[in-house]
Amino acid sequence: MDVIDLRSDTVTHPTKAMREAMANAVVGDDVYGDDPTVNQLEQDAADMFGQEAGLFVTSGTQGNLISFLAHCQRGEEAIVGDKAHTFVYEQGGMSALGGIMPHTVPVQDDGTLKLGDIENAIRGDNYHFPRTRLISIENTQGTVGGVPITAEYTQQVADLAHRHDAKFHIDGARIFNAVAALNVTPQEIMGDADSLTFCLSKGLCAPAGSMIVGSSEFIKEARRVRKVLGGGMRQAGILAAAGLISLHEMSKRLHEDHANAAYLAEAVSDIEGIRVVSQNTNFVMIWLEEDAKIQPDEFKAKLLEHNILANPYPGFKRKFRFVMHYWITRERVDTIVKAVKTILA
Repeated sequence: MDVIDLRSDTVTHPTKAMREAMANAVVGDDVYGDDPTVNQLEQDAADMFGQEAGLFVTSGTQGNLISFLAHCQRGEEAIVGDKAHTFVYEQGGMSALGGIMPHTVPVQDDGTLKLGDIENAIRGDNYHFPRTRLISIENTQGTVGGVPITAEYTQQVADLAHRHDAKFHIDGARIFNAVAALNVTPQEIMGDADSLTFCLSKGLCAPAGSMIVGSSEFIKEARRVRKVLGGGMRQAGILAAAGLISLHEMSKRLHEDHANAAYLAEAVSDIEGIRVVSQNTNFVMIWLEEDAKIQPDEFKAKLLEHNILANPYPGFKRKFRFVMHYWITRERVDTIVKAVKTILA
């Protein structure tokens, strides 16, 4: 692609191999359970995370919503981070469609929720209170800069949830970035969580789709919820064929994006007028200083003149998120650095 698009890793297009696999995919009716390509993707995803079953869904937001609805009844409560995607960016779906009450606790700079905060948020057995049914974290935690969350911490949250007879869900939209950054296996990073979602359509380059993995009993319930949300996709093997390449091939190259992000952060760190806020996994967060010679809207427009797309981060007029992905080669990183230096000179 000619434009250097830094807005997100969701902008990636399917690779040539994906397009060929999609064109030749063997398909069936997935609602009846007889699309062999979908079935393979679901089982391969489950096996990779050490789970019994998987479910192919349209998006990460749908996957999270399905998981929340499968775990919780109306009037029950889910503990989530106050900067979690499930709380901030999913239109209140858990409440609007599930009657689930979100109970937020602060997301820390390292992407975690303090264990003490989680424990204090869990309701006691009192008929005045909603039941705490679910605890959810995000890995990587996108809102604080794509921070990977360790397997050790994940297991601590799982243990805490289960001690209180609650379920534990991981919004793992970019879980494979955490796997690459921490050099662990998907099974290790999921640990004893009850469910996990991950996106095929971000850094893994598939055109659409996400996965949910968990126990057979949970996935059976999740499949029912998917149906009521209109998520049955019939001959979905065309999409699942790309997902298989995402799972088995694209997940293994994410360290390249991380290396490019680190290279970019280092290369722009001494440019007057900007400050590197953080660099984690494939995210570089940059702050346009108050004394910069250009305003944020002008900075965005000037980048576009250099064929570079970047947006201020929502809620932060001067913070820009530069996201590395399959299209952002080292040569393109050098182009970005040169453009930023020219604009701020």
